[in-house]
Amino acid sequence: MTASLSSLLWAFWYILPAYVANGSPVLLGGGPPIDGGRNWRDGRRILGDGKTWRGFFGGLACGTLTGVVQYFLTPGFYGDLRTAALLAFLLALGALLGDLIGSFLKRRANLPRGAPAIGLDQLGFLIAALALAYPVKTLSSGQIIFLLVVSPFIHWGANYFAYRMGWKSVPW
Repeated sequence: MTASLSSLLWAFWYILPAYVANGSPVLLGGGPPIDGGRNWRDGRRILGDGKTWRGFFGGLACGTLTGVVQYFLTPGFYGDLRTAALLAFLLALGALLGDLIGSFLKRRANLPRGAPAIGLDQLGFLIAALALAYPVKTLSSGQIIFLLVVSPFIHWGANYFAYRMGWKSVPW
């Protein structure tokens, strides 16, 4: 394996808690919406019914747990266990907050729940995850660019898979 390929694989390994956190609410969500059914100043829902507390905390737990498991699979990559758990928590939290921001912006644009927003849906979670995790451990600019390029394809593939499995009502 070349050094550059290894570097790109490590970038994927690094961001895995964010990917898991972003995808988990599809399976774990439901229940009361985070916005409590309230509307924003523009008369539209703040986030919508698709953003629930159960999905948020389930995603946060799954993403953090992913990082802890990664620590035991690749000791030293994340430093000590405390650092690994903190990094995974921040990546997961960032991914979920980025998704919430995207939902908020989609509601402001009057896009209905489930409507695609190219770029925002695929990269908002990633950018927020990278930003929150930056103080603990970051990637090189080449690794970040790699993730910005491949994440939309991974996101689209995961959504299509979830749609085919009946977990989502739309394939995007």
